[in-house]
Amino acid sequence: MDPFNDSGRGDAAADAAARAATLRAEIARHDHAYYVLDAPTIPDAEYDRLFRELQVIEKAHPALRSADSPTQRVGGRPLAQFAAVRHRVPMLSISTETDTEASGAFAFDARVRRALGLKEEDAAVAYAAELKFDGLAISLRYEDGVLVQAATRGDGETGEDVTANVRTVKAIPLRLLGDAPPVLEVRGEIYLRRDDFERLNARQAEAGEKIFVNPRNAAAGSIRQLDPGIAARRPLSFFAYGLGDVAGWALPATHTEVLDALAAFGLPVCEHRAQVCGAAGLAAFHESVGALRDTLPFDIDGVVYKVDALALQQRLGFVTREPRWAVAHKYPAQEAVTLLRDIEVQVGRTGALTPVARLEPVFVGGVTVTNATLHNQDEIDRKDVRIGDWVIVRRAGDVIPEVVAPVLERRSGEPPRFVLLDKFPTCPVCGSHVVRGEDEAVARCTGGLFCPAQRKQALLHFASRRAMDIEGLGDKLVDQLVDAAIVKTPVDLYRLGVLALANLERMGEKSAQNLLMAIEKSRSTTLARFIFALGIRNVGEATARDLARHFGNLDALVAADVDALQQVPDVGPIVAECIAEFFAEPHNREVIEQLRAAGVHWAEGEPQGTVAGALAGKTFVLTGTLPTLSRDGAKARIEAQGGKVAGSVSKKTHYVVVGADAGSKLDKAQALGLAILDEDGLRALLNESDTNA
Repeated sequence: MDPFNDSGRGDAAADAAARAATLRAEIARHDHAYYVLDAPTIPDAEYDRLFRELQVIEKAHPALRSADSPTQRVGGRPLAQFAAVRHRVPMLSISTETDTEASGAFAFDARVRRALGLKEEDAAVAYAAELKFDGLAISLRYEDGVLVQAATRGDGETGEDVTANVRTVKAIPLRLLGDAPPVLEVRGEIYLRRDDFERLNARQAEAGEKIFVNPRNAAAGSIRQLDPGIAARRPLSFFAYGLGDVAGWALPATHTEVLDALAAFGLPVCEHRAQVCGAAGLAAFHESVGALRDTLPFDIDGVVYKVDALALQQRLGFVTREPRWAVAHKYPAQEAVTLLRDIEVQVGRTGALTPVARLEPVFVGGVTVTNATLHNQDEIDRKDVRIGDWVIVRRAGDVIPEVVAPVLERRSGEPPRFVLLDKFPTCPVCGSHVVRGEDEAVARCTGGLFCPAQRKQALLHFASRRAMDIEGLGDKLVDQLVDAAIVKTPVDLYRLGVLALANLERMGEKSAQNLLMAIEKSRSTTLARFIFALGIRNVGEATARDLARHFGNLDALVAADVDALQQVPDVGPIVAECIAEFFAEPHNREVIEQLRAAGVHWAEGEPQGTVAGALAGKTFVLTGTLPTLSRDGAKARIEAQGGKVAGSVSKKTHYVVVGADAGSKLDKAQALGLAILDEDGLRALLNESDTNA
């Protein structure tokens, strides 16, 4: 029997459906008034009564529980992991205007006008000016007005499906108002108001749970919880600021009208926005928001300018992965004064020792800061920062705290200068010697194969395709092996068994067997590959081949002093020092001997081979950031033509390729009178090589 055809039961079901629809619409109106308009329409007790009534109806009639019901905001069962979401329209980032003064606005307007081919006498460009929120970027996909998916930015192409968590954010409508298009992807920012953040931290402290550093971290951490119930207990907010994929909707002519339309659909859109004309209008907006910044109920780290006309946005297009028609204009970083109690170091994945200031806690840039970076010894010397000083602390970019300078008038006496190599002659993590190259600002630990701080990086390099070529040993697996203390040095890879691997996340017996086969295969290699796999600083593939060819066996290489190493073609004093320091470290020699004992072998005195090409015999050094080529990309192009890329400049260097922010290598190249190329010069050389090959 069909229950809906029975007069009594059918009427009851129909009445329940009608009442549920009425309650959902009424609760949605109250949510919009409270969370979007900030204008509550009913007392909390009345709202709670309506909500409980809807819960009772849906419990009695489960078929009425729809995806857009406000009862679905309470969370749900924890997830095993987040699924990947491929963005139909990439979530690209925008460039940052580093000039924090009004001139930054004029610079952006000038770039836009040049790109559009506008003359001085042409009319001013119209812009949409908004706030740059300090939260988590999110993409909301609505189909026929109903929220069906929410995804993080991720790498811009692929994000994570966080729909269950985003449903708990009451500022985000589960169903849009009005006549929504078939598909509407809304881009925006999930954030925490400052007052909500303070209340959240108070609750966390009372419960003995983690205290969040700042509202941004709390918001991001809430959305990336696998348990939606946790997200539901966090007071998250949202602002919409743009579009992704859209279907079945005639787009407005301007970005301003897009935001107006999103607001009409019931989405929260920040009131602090304006449509302005030209650079002067942008600068005025930047100044006015700067004056309001401290009074806003949420954190911002700047403002955003966008060319308002969508047609002009399309004309301007993109450069690499950033739109030409938009820019983030930040404010000068916020500063405070506090006491520098001590200087310690952190050892990074590559062995770099970074000095860290331990500070008397101070509130700056919206958070309490207790540590700040001092970058390197050169910066400490340049700023003349000493333990016991009162120092100016700044949150550079409103994210990373740094020590700007000492307050000299508050210095007491003449405290000793801090010298990193004197205080930390050995690595605080592994005890290996710490060295600093003559042309380098960074001091490094020499225990590359042994140091726990460098463990993951050393293992990934050791297993890489151009080194020992252990297929299947990637970042995530290395993380698991190291975090579980299964692998401490590369030697431990050759002691792995099926059981230890199969029990790891997303492995299983078949994957474990495949990895063990790859590890077994890697036991037989070449001397050049093995030398490269050791991860000696400034020793790339080409230098490893030269070393193998010159010495013929590993023992001769290990025993070589700096003078003997410099007899190798293209090995200068700096590279020779790096090699000698590496093999002088007992920890490294011990790991090498253990690897040989584990069966890693090669043919001694074997020919290592060379790459033929028009650049054969030419040595290049890369420094700075090239406009379009990555360091690896430029290196690959050079080596494909038979050239070699060295890590340091010497008299044996033929060309130095220079990009932005080039350092001391450029100075040394100029002092030696070497040939200096920019990216265009390198490309021209490569093209000539192709032609003449």
